Amino acid sequence: MAHLAPVGKWDARNLGPVPHDASYYSKCMFGGAIACGFTHAGITPLDVTKCNMQVNPGKFKGLVSGIKTIAAEEGSRGLWKGFGPTFVGYSLQGMFKYGLYEFFKDTYMNLAGEENTAKYKGAIWLAGSASAEFFADIALCPLEMTKVKIQTSPSGTFPIPFGAALSQMRLTAAETRFPFGSIGPLWSRQIPYTMAKFFFFEYIVGLFYKNVFTAPKETYGKPTQLGVTFASGYIAGVVCAVVSHPADSLVSQLGKAENKGKSVGQIAGEVGIANLATKGLGTRVLMIGTLTGFQWWIYDSFKTAMGLGTTGGK
Repeated sequence: MAHLAPVGKWDARNLGPVPHDASYYSKCMFGGAIACGFTHAGITPLDVTKCNMQVNPGKFKGLVSGIKTIAAEEGSRGLWKGFGPTFVGYSLQGMFKYGLYEFFKDTYMNLAGEENTAKYKGAIWLAGSASAEFFADIALCPLEMTKVKIQTSPSGTFPIPFGAALSQMRLTAAETRFPFGSIGPLWSRQIPYTMAKFFFFEYIVGLFYKNVFTAPKETYGKPTQLGVTFASGYIAGVVCAVVSHPADSLVSQLGKAENKGKSVGQIAGEVGIANLATKGLGTRVLMIGTLTGFQWWIYDSFKTAMGLGTTGGK
């Protein structure tokens, strides 16, 4: 397919090295699944420790001490609790997050037209990423609820194997509100996170190609382009961590046994906004900065391998 619109008519789907057709979006979805699934699953020990710091700050006071405490009490396997639902859940989330972002971005650019797209790029990035994340979180929510329950339950009180944990979540659905009981807090965490992740990534990539690598983007080799991708992703990830941390803390609190049946507002009032915003934040900044940098790098590496080009900078 050489063109998706009549010759001479501006179409956002024709701006890249290849037309943005169904094949393009499908490949982006697959790249997103790889990028998010493997990176999130790979840092499960950090996630386990961070979640426990959020729900039990008196016992888990820091990253290093928290890892030592979990390893001492549950062995090294305790640090990998929730690996299964993390891998599956975030693979599904990444598939919709990245693939639908590409689709919605093109759609909104075409609705805006060439002139308004140039004027309001930031608004289009924000709208596209928010739309994509809305659907991505629906796919993630049941797996995220299961992951949090596995990671924050006292040893021996909840199944750790993936299949058994899912079965238990279904059996206790009246109590846990499985499978979508956490969708509100998840949206409140992930939509701002993703809006920041994609907006700042696109913005920082643009700054690199405007102020540092000032020749046309396509004149630079793939290692340079992917280096820009990683650096931009890491910086964007730090911003994401700060923006989304209070809601992330709430999601962890919802998995705590003593908070069963409590509303989000009640939990927030009891824990305190300051604690929700700061407990485990340092760990989350380290985790999400690294995570986001590698996600963008993996995603753009896959796109490059498929001949689709790297993201942003145009």
